[in-house]
Amino acid sequence: MNETITNLLSRRSVGRLSEPGPTAEELQLIFKAAANAPDHGSLKPFSFVVLEDNTKKAFNEVLLQALYARAKSKGRVPTEGQIQKESTKLDRAPLVVVAVARVDQDSRIPEIEQILSAAAATENVLVAAKSLGYDTMWRTGEATYDPFIKDQLGLDAKDHIIGWIYIGTATIPDEEARDPEVTELVHYWRPEI
Repeated sequence: MNETITNLLSRRSVGRLSEPGPTAEELQLIFKAAANAPDHGSLKPFSFVVLEDNTKKAFNEVLLQALYARAKSKGRVPTEGQIQKESTKLDRAPLVVVAVARVDQDSRIPEIEQILSAAAATENVLVAAKSLGYDTMWRTGEATYDPFIKDQLGLDAKDHIIGWIYIGTATIPDEEARDPEVTELVHYWRPEI
């Protein structure tokens, strides 16, 4: 079977990842693959923020600050479990890439198409990482939509974080390849006679 198809069919979301993660050279290849995503108008309406090594530890603190602020705005206090989870969230992989849709609101290209382009670029990150022998997980959560988090990442208010892409090596063996049933997902249009 074709190697590209094999990688697509075997790609899985892996929750816990360990070293090794991609090298700097491999990461550049991954981002080149992302930059080749479908892009109506050639706007490149996406960007990526890399969190690695000590920057992950520092950003875990930012995530914790945001958790406290969100809880306070609801008149609550975070639980010990929430604090523990948030303060170690980025430790689940050697590398975390924040995927961002950077919408040009003055463009003739509709916003939804720009966001879809960013999502396609992010999928290319997942597939390119898999092709290089790494595993991934596309995560979201409350921090994804938190204006404080966007600000701390240096993003504009109009930008959208579309995911936190965890990249590394699976700590458990790959599960058997899925063979999804697609008949319910696809239909063929026929004109009425």
